[in-house]
Amino acid sequence: MNIKQAKEEIKHTVRAYLAKEEMGEYTIPAIRQRPILLIGPPGIGKTQIMEQIARECNIGLVSYTITHHTRQSAVGLPYIKEKEFQGKTYSVTEYTMSEIIASVYEKIEETGIQEGILFIDEINCVSETLAPTMLQFLQCKTFGGQSVPKGWVIAAAGNPPEYNKSVREFDMVTLDRVRCIFVEADYKVWREYAKTQRIHGAILSYLELRQKNFYRVEADVDGIQYVTARGWEDFHYLLLAYEKERLPITPEIVYEYLRHKEVAEDVAAYLDLYRKYQDDYGIEEILAGTVKPAVFARIYEAAFDERISVVNLLLDGLMKRFLDVYFEKYLTDEYFAFLKSYRAGMERTDQPLLEYENRLLELETSFRNKEKNGFLDSKTRRFERRMFLLLKEGKPSAESASWEEAFEYARTKFKAQNEKLNQKEEEAKTALEFAFDFMEEAFGSGEEMIIFVTELTVSKEAAAFLAENECERYLLYNSQLLIGSRKGELLLELERGNR
Repeated sequence: MNIKQAKEEIKHTVRAYLAKEEMGEYTIPAIRQRPILLIGPPGIGKTQIMEQIARECNIGLVSYTITHHTRQSAVGLPYIKEKEFQGKTYSVTEYTMSEIIASVYEKIEETGIQEGILFIDEINCVSETLAPTMLQFLQCKTFGGQSVPKGWVIAAAGNPPEYNKSVREFDMVTLDRVRCIFVEADYKVWREYAKTQRIHGAILSYLELRQKNFYRVEADVDGIQYVTARGWEDFHYLLLAYEKERLPITPEIVYEYLRHKEVAEDVAAYLDLYRKYQDDYGIEEILAGTVKPAVFARIYEAAFDERISVVNLLLDGLMKRFLDVYFEKYLTDEYFAFLKSYRAGMERTDQPLLEYENRLLELETSFRNKEKNGFLDSKTRRFERRMFLLLKEGKPSAESASWEEAFEYARTKFKAQNEKLNQKEEEAKTALEFAFDFMEEAFGSGEEMIIFVTELTVSKEAAAFLAENECERYLLYNSQLLIGSRKGELLLELERGNR
């Protein structure tokens, strides 16, 4: 299965394992809660989905890469304890608490969350001395003499033997005690994730044209060459930083992340073209409705790869605007909900400033707890921090202010935020109309338009914008073009051409 399917299956497993009967006992006894063993090639997101699952299920997560550990840190240190059996005293070897088990208890004390996932990565790549301990862990849910606390689901991940020479095969006894899920790399699934993470438009555009280069592992006379999903995401962050500092991207730099010489050279060349297209075609000028006549002359003669790159550049420019609208709408909606709640407090107190501060403190405390427990992704953290700054700006300026004065002051700040949202919406609507003007003139109802409309449909931010701001031409093309089948046929054609 792909990583998306694996994530859903693990979420279902967590729900089933943590379900309780009326008396508070777990429906599936701990001894029957088989550990989850996720087996798949490196760099496809096995570790990352565990973080997402814990966040979405509001449970704790303790994560270890077991290859970094010795037997002592996993099992604990031996010590001698005196025990009496049948009237005689004996010296018995016991073990201190495992560092891993201790980390689970520390997580519980730190967060107050009693349930979670204990995740062990690279579990089948342990040293020979630690291998029996890992088998004991999977079979008995213990490290040394200590058990994993109740309410904590065990999950582990490993690589197939063909990707790692250090891999140890699990025997039948172990496999009969785990839920083994095999995962494969899937570009379409990763692309969905990449869209939500705002992976650089050049990377997504390149992979649309070169899907075969998304995940490659090959061995030749120079050794193993590989490209992984992790490599693309890590390279995305470097690319953003280099662009901000106006630093050059060379094939050697790309190769540090995408360890396949042919792919690295191809990506570096495409990045140069992508930037050149952005300047030559004047993407921002197109979105502002000031297209140079020479642009149409060039696009008519352009090769298919260049035409698709221009479409993706247009989409990237639009998506930035849609994301701005999405962000401002989130702030506006949250501000409105806060004001509504604040006004309701007028009936309970005659201290409007104190009421405002208390409500703000409650929100901040809730945010800090979610942040500490790992329940917020980077986008939500950014939204929440900006919202608190906005709410602080709307705080009444004096203790002596009446309820009417205090509320009006806060509402004035809300009106300014609402105006900002309206401005961003108008900018995005205008850019979208100009984009359709260009698309119709340059491509008509061709394959490029199919890709353009399809991307507007599948993007979360674009879909949210279009739901609130009707665009007649989007609706027209969306109904006329058989987006699902036509897009599938087009991608299949592209895939054949890249073989």
